[in-house]
Amino acid sequence: MSPKRRIIPVFVPHVGCPNNCVFCDQKKISGALSPASAEDVSRAIENAAAVIPEGETAELAFYGGSFTAIPPAEQEALLAAARKYDIVGPVRVSTRPDRVDGDALSLLKAYGVETVELGAQSMDDEVLRLSGRDHKASDTVRAAELVKASGMKLILQMMTGLPGDTAEKTLATARKIASLSPDGVRIYPTVIIKGTPLEDMWRAGLYKEHTVSEAVEWCVPVVQTFWDAKIDIIRLGLNPTDDLSAGTAVAGAYHPALGTLVYSRLYLELARGLLAGAGKLERATLGVAPRAISYMAGLRRENTLALEKEFAPVKIKIVPAKVGMGTVKPIDFPKKQ
Repeated sequence: MSPKRRIIPVFVPHVGCPNNCVFCDQKKISGALSPASAEDVSRAIENAAAVIPEGETAELAFYGGSFTAIPPAEQEALLAAARKYDIVGPVRVSTRPDRVDGDALSLLKAYGVETVELGAQSMDDEVLRLSGRDHKASDTVRAAELVKASGMKLILQMMTGLPGDTAEKTLATARKIASLSPDGVRIYPTVIIKGTPLEDMWRAGLYKEHTVSEAVEWCVPVVQTFWDAKIDIIRLGLNPTDDLSAGTAVAGAYHPALGTLVYSRLYLELARGLLAGAGKLERATLGVAPRAISYMAGLRRENTLALEKEFAPVKIKIVPAKVGMGTVKPIDFPKKQ
């Protein structure tokens, strides 16, 4: 939930990737059908330059695939294509933990890359094995330490509901990721994409769908873990695309407002805990971070209405307060006379 930044996205689906992950089809997830070329990079930048105000810059972000597993000459061609444009500010790449070493990071730094995103997905080796990740949690730890030592920013991606995963393993993954002190995280509850091995496993009864409601339950303590550690949550849930919404997402935790559902549930539980021990109240004024007011209220004021019903006759008021995300402060709790 960081402030909105101007981003020029370039998708490199499956480039450099062993393609063994049971859940993955980057082409369908990203909407990109073929790997990017240097010409595609230039075109994306020029298209962005036409709408970005003069004098402003944007971050160039290479999504998908495993950027550092691409042959070095191809990496250089993609990165060099951006150098002639003043509009390009920082550069970000995404890659696999087992495709990071000192030489790879040196090349990235030489071309102005400031942020490396690692697809950790899980910090449980059995979950990684069942998901076809072909790396271990120790690879993520090693790669994260190398990125941080290089001076570049570190973003870690995790998934929930993978084969073999549980709520307990998911929370353990979040805690281990938090211990690596990344600059930000992305949380992607598992979606079953049409045509992937995971769809076959699901249809054969070998994999249980990670539903939206289950993902919300599992993600609440995960989000609280990162907020407590003051780690920015950049994204929660797959970014909606026309293909996913039209049926490519055949099952699983796909919802266009999944993040809002999770954040709202978290605030509902926090407020419920405060009110449960407060006795019969006339009203309750709850203070939350300004960015969290809509989450505290819930979609269509669902949280407010639920709390007023559960703790009647209380009337709920939500106000901005100088508190961090994931905190509800009792401001005014007068007892019912």
